[in-house]
Amino acid sequence: MEPAVDITELYAAHRLSLVRLAVLLVDDFASAEDVVQDAFAALARRPEAVRDPSKALAYLRVSVVNTARSALRRRRTARAYSPPHDLSPPSPEDTAVLAEEHREVITALHRLAPRQREVLVLRYWSNLSEAEIAQTLDISQGTVKSTASRALAALEKAMQESSPSSSGKEER
Repeated sequence: MEPAVDITELYAAHRLSLVRLAVLLVDDFASAEDVVQDAFAALARRPEAVRDPSKALAYLRVSVVNTARSALRRRRTARAYSPPHDLSPPSPEDTAVLAEEHREVITALHRLAPRQREVLVLRYWSNLSEAEIAQTLDISQGTVKSTASRALAALEKAMQESSPSSSGKEER
């Protein structure tokens, strides 16, 4: 069965007027051409949508207007989108410095008494509460608090000893 509308003739006769219409709607020649192409492509996919050839141009105009509205909606949505802050990967220098700091902390952590190390690891690595740490280690909450306090002080002292530039000994 022959389609009721000759799309090739419609395209040759009305493409430019439809592009001018679309330009006024989307303010961008390239987008306007895309809108018109989309309208013709939709008609080509469903030629039976227009049974009366005299109404084909009206169908294309409606299609161009609706497609232009969609394009403007997409554009407005894209402009309103603000991407999350830049999560670019750390530079090799940052990675090296961070890795070195981690090694220093782990080395200093290993210098602590076993109970101090356990309390700090459970508190800051496993994010356990004082009550959970007390239950895990079978000690009182007061012991957890005092052990954590002493362990942090010892860790800070060990970190200062491992980094001579921060101790002030080389500056004199």
